[in-house]
Amino acid sequence: MSRGNALRLALLALIWGSGFLWIKLALDGFTPVQLVLFRLLLGVAVLAPIALLRRMPFPTRRGIWAHLVVAALFANAIPYTLVGFGEQTVGSNVAGVLNATTPLWTVLVAVLAGTDRAVSLRRGMGIALGFAGTVLIFTPWESAGDIASWGGLACLAAAASYGVSFVYMGRYLTGRGIPPMVLAACQLAAGAVLLTLALPFGGLTAPTWGVVPVGSLLLLGTVGTGLAYVLNYRLIDDLGSTVASTTTYLLPVVALFLGALALHEPVTLPTLTGTALVLTATSLIQNHPKHPVDHEVNDTVEAENPR
Repeated sequence: MSRGNALRLALLALIWGSGFLWIKLALDGFTPVQLVLFRLLLGVAVLAPIALLRRMPFPTRRGIWAHLVVAALFANAIPYTLVGFGEQTVGSNVAGVLNATTPLWTVLVAVLAGTDRAVSLRRGMGIALGFAGTVLIFTPWESAGDIASWGGLACLAAAASYGVSFVYMGRYLTGRGIPPMVLAACQLAAGAVLLTLALPFGGLTAPTWGVVPVGSLLLLGTVGTGLAYVLNYRLIDDLGSTVASTTTYLLPVVALFLGALALHEPVTLPTLTGTALVLTATSLIQNHPKHPVDHEVNDTVEAENPR
């Protein structure tokens, strides 16, 4: 990996890893539905102008737009909203560890859908090791009440929804000659329409326009959604789509050290051990040999930011 891509990966992990904190803070002023709607609109406001300035072609076929709506439902509308509802009752660290199950759900859905092809032993070990490291980082047995709550279940369901979206997009959207950034902008726009329709069911409460929730929402939308997509696509172009799973496992590592620096949370031996396991898993997943038959599943992240 080049130094430039290593820096992009680190920046992307920092952006996504801090996303759960921004969600927690933004919920002080917005309902989960409002939060997701504004986040999607801000993401479109970042990505669409870039795509237009680069004169990238936008899809015109109804079939593609229908698939974009389904992708937006499972990749944005459902999981973003579920995480928002979940973080009303659970900590951002619990949301982070449950989000790290996304690659496991993706593999399971791919197997059930018949699109999984020869997951290598090395990659399988990396996935298992990465999740084990994530569990050690957050020692969920000390917060079992959170994970077993409705909020914890909502965050787990969000991760499962991401898994469905990865496989769906790999089958119906990627590899059709549409630039990934255009797919992302269109998908976020479709998600914004879905959330607009959902406003009567959870978004009519007047927001609290405080500095902290508004600032957190702006960061989440422009940086955590818009800029993150740009970085993600550059990494996909340079390194392949397995980087998505890599960044998923780096998120709790970022959350761990942000908590220690900003909130003075203790760094224990289990968390340090978990961090080492996560970094080892990153190497295993990223360096596994890619076979031509793996492309459909691997390319599913080209239209998705899992956070």
